[in-house]
Amino acid sequence: MAEFPPFAVTVDLVVLTVRADELCILLVRRGVPPYQDRWALPGGFVGFDEDLPDAAARELTEETGVPEPIGHLEQLGTYGSPKRDPRGRVVTVAYLALLPDLPPPVAGTDAAAADWLPVSRVADAQLAFDHDAILTDGLERARAKLEYTPLATAFCPPEFTIARLRTVYETVWSSRLDPRNFHRKVTGTPGFVEPAGRVTEGDRGRPAQLFRRGPAELLHPPMLRPSVARS
Repeated sequence: MAEFPPFAVTVDLVVLTVRADELCILLVRRGVPPYQDRWALPGGFVGFDEDLPDAAARELTEETGVPEPIGHLEQLGTYGSPKRDPRGRVVTVAYLALLPDLPPPVAGTDAAAADWLPVSRVADAQLAFDHDAILTDGLERARAKLEYTPLATAFCPPEFTIARLRTVYETVWSSRLDPRNFHRKVTGTPGFVEPAGRVTEGDRGRPAQLFRRGPAELLHPPMLRPSVARS
């Protein structure tokens, strides 16, 4: 029987939300070595009899108190540089989660603290392990998928206004969008959103129609980022 060198498998999560009109990332401050006191993505080791998505949901809840993602969760990529973890050979499977605004997280297990931090504040924070690279990949995946899928609605509550959805796009893309053109584009794209049959108080106290996500999986035509539209 062939002998293979042992290695471990972990999961890490890029968890994004929009809070106070800022794109935020869920981070934990490590309470144990290696990289003790350094900010990191939530995650940990996969159990021997545990599937990867189950491990991701468990680690998210154990380290931050955030329940199993109620928005969108997808596998982002696999990272296996031989020296990415000083403890030994560790391959990590990263997940991307897009969630509506949630209550403050509560640190648990080996996390000394947990918090939602604006992405703009962690750009040069030197996260633990190779989490800077994983975060960069997660941000670009999120920004790109907002162009051709309705996943922007994952940042919203079940019912939302078009203005709220526009804020998500503006926040994730860091670009201002024309309100009238955006409204026409969203409501005119088949399957993107559908009326919820209710209204709420909108800007300046005026009634605003509520919508919910439609059945579409892809957007035809896509929503183009302003930088893409100008190229």
